[in-house]
Amino acid sequence: MDNQVSWKERISYGLGDTASNLVFQMITMYLMFFYTDVYGLNVAAVGTLFLVARVIDAFDSPIIGVIIDRTHTKWGKSRPFFLWLAIPFSIVAVLTFMTPDFGNTGKLVYAYFTYIVLGILYAAINLPLTSLLTSMTSNSQERTVVNSVRMIFGQLGGLVVSIGVLPLVAVFGKGNQQQGFLWTMVLFASIAVVLFFITFANTRERVQMGDKNQVVPFKDGVKALKGNLPWWILLFMNVFFWVGMTSKGQSAVFYLKYNLGREDLVPLVNGLNVILLVGIALMPMLAKRIGKRNTALLGIAIGAASQLFVYVAAVMSSIPILIGAVAIGNVGIGFAVGLMYAMLADTVDYGEWRSGIRAQGLLTASSSFGVKFGMGIGGAVAAWVLAIGNYVPNQEQADSGLAAIQFNFVWIPFICFLICALLLLFYKLEFDQKMIGELETQRQSGAASIQA
Repeated sequence: MDNQVSWKERISYGLGDTASNLVFQMITMYLMFFYTDVYGLNVAAVGTLFLVARVIDAFDSPIIGVIIDRTHTKWGKSRPFFLWLAIPFSIVAVLTFMTPDFGNTGKLVYAYFTYIVLGILYAAINLPLTSLLTSMTSNSQERTVVNSVRMIFGQLGGLVVSIGVLPLVAVFGKGNQQQGFLWTMVLFASIAVVLFFITFANTRERVQMGDKNQVVPFKDGVKALKGNLPWWILLFMNVFFWVGMTSKGQSAVFYLKYNLGREDLVPLVNGLNVILLVGIALMPMLAKRIGKRNTALLGIAIGAASQLFVYVAAVMSSIPILIGAVAIGNVGIGFAVGLMYAMLADTVDYGEWRSGIRAQGLLTASSSFGVKFGMGIGGAVAAWVLAIGNYVPNQEQADSGLAAIQFNFVWIPFICFLICALLLLFYKLEFDQKMIGELETQRQSGAASIQA
């Protein structure tokens, strides 16, 4: 029972991801559209912005991971970041969706500054959420359950964004999309602050090394990476996964508006992200039966196959086929999304088992690194493809522009999901079960020596 996490704590942990997704999904789904069609930035410049900002920003994740490992407070290593950063994160999120008229160069500089700072703060508040999982329980199956709760509540935040953004923009903006996006972000950011405080108040850190006050130096933390092949696999998988997801998410509004002429369907198609909850809910049962790796592999395969049906829908201009393909794909993606963080937590144990060093901050930093690096590449490539296709905002698109939008929405995700599936074939960690018992013995021995 020492490994059991109460439902109050599980839900509070999940609300932290709800808060994160109220901002993160705004970036994923709408920022490229906001920059090009609302703020008036050049599409090629936006592509470069996404890449430069995310590459710079991605390398802050290991630094933040080391800071977590070196943090010692009465609240633990991970929890205090929710208290310290909730308000700054939300303020910068609002600034990112402001539209000051600084001229073309000034607007681009403003976009660079706010986007980079938002990315840094997102890593600094979301990475502790991932590292916290490794400290809440040492039971692998319990981590799967707790993480599935996190994913469900995270998707609820994403669902609010998917369904609510454009109607809220219309209500708040009354025809002015700049004001509409700004006040929508003010609403989401305010809710996020409250939810982060709830996560801070109701979660606990239980799993510690022998000396809970130990500060892990960076050079020691790196030892936990040596020979940790599962960690490296998940790192690269995270990158390719988010390249595909970002390209698809950013392109959905373009595809529905220009290729199908059905901008009214944006809330519906984006709202189908709720079906990820089906995959996430089924994931713990499947993972217990066939293993985490196989469940994630099955989900990625379903996601890749669904992209082929999205292409069929594009060829036939069939809305029902499109909706069906997106829905089925989201079930599969739910399997994978629900497991990646739980699998990453297992690599922390694996690194500790091999090296004797528990560097939970540094190792879980790969999640943030992968997300941001993948988002940067995905957003940049999608914008550059639009530029190559001669995309023109708020105009009827030429055939080259329509082809570019379709490539972003269909084929980039398909290719990335195939790469993720190939990487998963080499993931073998869950078959190395003896480490759990040995780790518990090591921790108990360390605690006993300290007490003596």
